[in-house]
Amino acid sequence: MPSHPPRSTVELKVNGDPHLLDLDHRTTLLDALREHLDLTGTKKGCDHGQCGACTVLVDGRRANACLLLAVAQQGTEITTIEGLSIDGELHPLQRAFIDHDGFQCGYCTPGQICSAVAVLDEAKRGWPSAVTADVATADVRLDAAEIRERMSGNLCRCGAYVNIVAAVEDAAGGRA
Repeated sequence: MPSHPPRSTVELKVNGDPHLLDLDHRTTLLDALREHLDLTGTKKGCDHGQCGACTVLVDGRRANACLLLAVAQQGTEITTIEGLSIDGELHPLQRAFIDHDGFQCGYCTPGQICSAVAVLDEAKRGWPSAVTADVATADVRLDAAEIRERMSGNLCRCGAYVNIVAAVEDAAGGRA
């Protein structure tokens, strides 16, 4: 008799809304979002955590959804690209990506934008990166070098990096 993989009822809070899902324990957060909640903005690129196309925010911190098991995300707040706009108003980073033409094919864009949201938060909190000039200060200035370093986990096959950096600098406002 074939054995069935273990399943559980999992409650995921995604974009502010709770969802009860019956999932195989091996289901990644990426597959739960795309296949069970029809949130297809989060993209499956490499499925190995190397490209960043599946980047979402988990409790405000960026994470590769392809590397997270959905059953382990109970009790967290998950934000996808669909959850960034509020009442039809684009998030400032979504607007900046449009204004600066920060995409070509658009496949990586949702992950790029979610990652950039976290970059702005990290800088605001004073978290240094590998290129931060003075790690002793909490004043992190998001110049092009900082943005490139912090966004390095998100790949763009089209090579729209110059415009992506410009969009993040614009959204950073006075912190750039």
